[in-house]
Amino acid sequence: RLVKNKILANNQKSLWKKMCGYKELYLLSIPGLVYLIIFKFTPLFGLQIAFKDYNLMKGVIGSEWVGFEHFIELFSDSVFPRVILNTILISLYKLIIGFPAPILLAILINEIKNKYFKKSIQTITYIPHFISWVVMSGIFIDILSPNYGIVNNVIKIFGEEPIFFLASNSWFRSILVGTNIYKEIGWGSIIYLAAIIGIDPQLYEAAYVDGANRLKRIWHITLPGIRSTMIVLLVLRIGSIMYAGMDQVLMLYSPAVYDVGDIIDTFVYRVGFTQFKLSMTTAAGLFKSVVACILLILANKFAKIFGDSSIY
Repeated sequence: RLVKNKILANNQKSLWKKMCGYKELYLLSIPGLVYLIIFKFTPLFGLQIAFKDYNLMKGVIGSEWVGFEHFIELFSDSVFPRVILNTILISLYKLIIGFPAPILLAILINEIKNKYFKKSIQTITYIPHFISWVVMSGIFIDILSPNYGIVNNVIKIFGEEPIFFLASNSWFRSILVGTNIYKEIGWGSIIYLAAIIGIDPQLYEAAYVDGANRLKRIWHITLPGIRSTMIVLLVLRIGSIMYAGMDQVLMLYSPAVYDVGDIIDTFVYRVGFTQFKLSMTTAAGLFKSVVACILLILANKFAKIFGDSSIY
């Protein structure tokens, strides 16, 4: 027992020495930890609202427990299954079509030899990420307007009738995917560009000497070199399938496209603030978070099974 205590004491001392050696990094992490505690962990206290008949006057603690009553009410709602389906479909479309887009852009930018043109393309593609969806939605609404939008003006030139894209069930999801790619493709390519830069240049030189053309060098060197990065980001994207982009949908959708555009987040916002069903919407949010957590764990497990990088 004495030997065991001495070993533990030595381990604690060595751990403390290691921490002191990186004290600057720990100090830098304090703002991030404070942010996580205030905005991520503290709100977990409010999850009990999903299991209570929440009364604003009584508060969270004073409200009566009702168990799973609000979950039963939620899944009995005829709208909620449609909302879940819309959330999953929109997220899958963004994943299938949007996930390869920044990879392709990063490879194309990397192949540009003129550094000034390269930086210009990077800047142009990064800028939309820093513009809020409130502004971006206004731009897209004007562009797609059936009366004066540039897209419909081109359609009219060819003698066709204008299309109300944002009020069309057949077009709305495509608009969401396309506008999301436009806004985020440049920002998403940053990580892949960093991964490409980390590939040993001698591999490209050796492949060039062996007669490999540009496409073969991309296929056999660039893509395998960023594979681990792709897997990690794919796992994270799968874990966020239940988050279809509230800001974007809320700014672009209307009652005309609720059947194809209403997602869990907008359902929670609409029902919570217009009908004041805070307990039921909290149950919906908790359901979404639990499903997202399960998907993240499963995706990470599959990544480990196939021998690729994982997030933990």
